[in-house]
Amino acid sequence: MKPADLIAIIEKNELIENLVILERNEFLKTAGSIDTNIYFIEEGSLRVYVIDVHEERTIRFGYQNNILVSLDSFLTETPSEFVIQAIKKTVVKIIPKIAFMRFIYENEDHQKLWIQILEDLVVQQIEREKDLLISSPKERFERVLKRSPQLFQEIPNRHIANYLRMTPETLSRLKKS
Repeated sequence: MKPADLIAIIEKNELIENLVILERNEFLKTAGSIDTNIYFIEEGSLRVYVIDVHEERTIRFGYQNNILVSLDSFLTETPSEFVIQAIKKTVVKIIPKIAFMRFIYENEDHQKLWIQILEDLVVQQIEREKDLLISSPKERFERVLKRSPQLFQEIPNRHIANYLRMTPETLSRLKKS
């Protein structure tokens, strides 16, 4: 299932409780906060990062028609060190956990949908871990380019370079080759 299909189901079932417009660099979630919302990005782009010894480490991006969630906090309802920040002006639809879970437990088809969402998230995380284990910057770049070509149209190079654990100069050379 594609994110757009999921959001159609969510909208049909009136699960969206709020719409937020974030300006460039504005925070949707800060480190140490509890966040049990699911976010659907209507337009714009977000990045998820953690602070590692005073350095930001980007771990995920979201852009138009993507769903983003601080999954650790969503599942456990405890504080998370993830930060979610707008890269540019972004419009986000908010689905609260309580409404979403009520919907999920309504029937078996909704439960299957939830399992599919979780499976997709696990696969994405496995792919991300593989990216981090690959030592060659060129291989990391090629894997991400193949998996998410839209990323390179939506996200500034400095954030992509951080995500790929390389310098912006290395990323620029790889993009030219």
